[in-house]
Parts: sequence; structure tokens; C-alpha cells
Amino acid sequence: MTDLLEFYFDFISPFGWLASLRVDALAARHGYETRWQSMLLGVSVLKVMGMKPLRQYPLKGDYLKHDLLRYLRRHEIKTARDLDSAPANPLAAGRIFHILDAADPALAKTVTRALLHAYWGEARDIGDADLAVAIASQAGADRNRLKDALASGEGDQLLRAAVDRSLARGVFGSPFFIVKDEPFFGLEKMEILEEWLAERGW
Repeated sequence: MTDLLEFYFDFISPFGWLASLRVDALAARHGYETRWQSMLLGVSVLKVMGMKPLRQYPLKGDYLKHDLLRYLRRHEIKTARDLDSAPANPLAAGRIFHILDAADPALAKTVTRALLHAYWGEARDIGDADLAVAIASQAGADRNRLKDALASGEGDQLLRAAVDRSLARGVFGSPFFIVKDEPFFGLEKMEILEEWLAERGW
């Protein structure tokens, strides 16, 4: 059985987006498979931890933007989003992810990449459920299946259950990685995570 790397992300997290571009290749280099899981910062950070969005904190908010721009320059990645704009509502994308993931995790990943690119690479509003469904269908999902699952509340139930599972696993931010119950938080921890995988822990 292949070892598993759990990858938790929120669609509206720029650092989660950037981690998604690297995590599968990182895992594969060390014989691991990834298990992607959409979570909600609005639940973990705002409700459970009782904190404001990090960008709203004096000093730290400015640093996070600076750090993000530096990472984008270093890796020659561009975003079309105004980084000072309000984030989209991540619920539609999160629900779509878990509807698909319940039946076909590989397709869920493919659709997630398309949604993340639409949001970060093209500045499209994936908070619009109709647009999110259209993007997902262009990436291979069944449009009618998604619309029915969203209308019935199935997507909401699946997302709520997934968020509860993430909290039970101790996930509080995006990106968040877990390898055999060992947690790693943050994009900058990917180098440490790779060392951990290479050395099978320490």
C-alpha cells in the first residue's frame, strides 16, 4: 500500500493555491500518494480559533502580502487577482470538490486545479455557483450531477462533514499537510516536509 500525504487547502488561500502546484510532485518523489481535502478558513480561523483573517492584522498582514509577492517572483508565477480585494465565497467550490471527491478523487483534483486557476490565474469569481459548475464541467465533471447535488444540499452536507474531519485532525490553516499523524502547516514548511518524507521522519 502506497504511503499517504494528506493535503488540506482552502480555495481562497493563496498559499494553498501555491502548494497545490507542487504537492503531488513532491509526494511522488518519495513514493507517496496525495489525498486532497478542501477545508474552510472561515470555520477554523474565525469560528474555532476566534481570530480575524490574518491579512487584517497590523504588521503581519503587510508581511504576508510581501511574502506572497516574493514567492510569486521567485517561482515566476503570476496571479490576476488584486491581492487587496475581498476574497470570494469558497462554499460553492468546496461543495463541488467534496461532491466529486466522494466518487472520484482524481477528478476532484483535476476540477480543483481548474477552479484554482480560474480564481487565482484569471481572477474569476468562483463564489458564483453557476460559474463554478461551468468551470468544473469544462474540466470533466458532470454538470447535471453537480447541479442536482448542490440543489439537494448534498454538497453542503459533504463539505460540513469534511470540515469537521479536518478540525478533528487538528487542521487550522491552508495549506496543511499530514503524514502518518505528523502535521506540517504553511507553504514554507514544504521543504521540511520533503526532508521528512525523504528520511521517513526523525
